[in-house]
Amino acid sequence: MKAWYLLYCKPRSEVRAQQNLMLQELETYLPMVRLEKKEKNKTVVQKQPLFPNYLFIKFDPELTSVRQIRSTRGVANLVNCREKLLPIDEQLINQLKQRELATPLITEKPLQSGDKIQFTEGPFTDFDGIFAEKCGDTRCKVLFTFLGQHKSIIVDQKAIKAACA
Repeated sequence: MKAWYLLYCKPRSEVRAQQNLMLQELETYLPMVRLEKKEKNKTVVQKQPLFPNYLFIKFDPELTSVRQIRSTRGVANLVNCREKLLPIDEQLINQLKQRELATPLITEKPLQSGDKIQFTEGPFTDFDGIFAEKCGDTRCKVLFTFLGQHKSIIVDQKAIKAACA
């Protein structure tokens, strides 16, 4: 019987996994949130996954091979996939879809000194740090601990994001 399950995707590969699963004629759902950002003195509205690295998929495990899903580009694994798959209540998916339609635009506030950040690009990707100050229009100073030492570096503002609270 068809039911919803949760997939864990490779980093920043939710859309890729969704596209590849849809090519296999599998139903997917990627909850998105609209986010307003300032880029180059312009306000840009972007859509981002509500749950980064996660994607919902609806399929019948008796008709579709779990191995086929796991080997799809962008997919890392099925969540809680052991000997018996645990389906997600369809009502939860419907509630998420309704809330996604009703969700207002989220405005990204500018980083303030002392805010926790996460590197999104470069050699320190996925490291955490603390925003210190802006250095011009496109760069900023970030404090972080690396190999047990406190470091201060100047990076492109596009290479960091506010850390999730």
